[in-house]
This record gives sequence, structure tokens and C-alpha cells, in this order.
Amino acid sequence: MSRQRSMDAILASEYVSIGELVRLTGSRYSTLKFYTEEGMLPFEQAEENLTRRYKREETVMRIQKIKELKTAGLSIPQIKDAIGVKQ
Repeated sequence: MSRQRSMDAILASEYVSIGELVRLTGSRYSTLKFYTEEGMLPFEQAEENLTRRYKREETVMRIQKIKELKTAGLSIPQIKDAIGVKQ
């Protein structure tokens, strides 16, 4: 198991892991994994170890937008439509 990076290192990084997104957004791991599988959170995958890397700023903003839309009562298909995910 790898050691966690400090919050300063995460905030200085262009790319973060899903675990780091959990720390940054207060979202549950399973929720972010679901959003990823539904195509709502774009990522890049490093070939050597299959680790998904998310662009930190862009992804945190997208998660905040998804949370706002969920709070407004939108369903997952409606949220996907609102954030421009092809279904």
C-alpha cells in the first residue's frame, strides 16, 4: 500500500488519484467510482500500473457541479445531460 501524499502535495499537483479526490471533495470513494464508471469524471490511465489519474482542478469543479445538480433534485441521466456526458 502506498503512503498518502500531504494535502500541500495534492494541491500542488496537476493530477490526483481517486483517493485524493475523496480527501479534496469529501465525497465517498464508491460515489466517485460510480461517477467514473458512468463517464461523468474523465481520467487518464497510466499504462504501467493502470492507475487512473484525474486532472485536479477540472475534476474537483465537476464534482462540485454534480453535487449541486443532485441537491437540486436532478437524476443521474439529467445530470449527465447537464454536464455534457454523451449517453
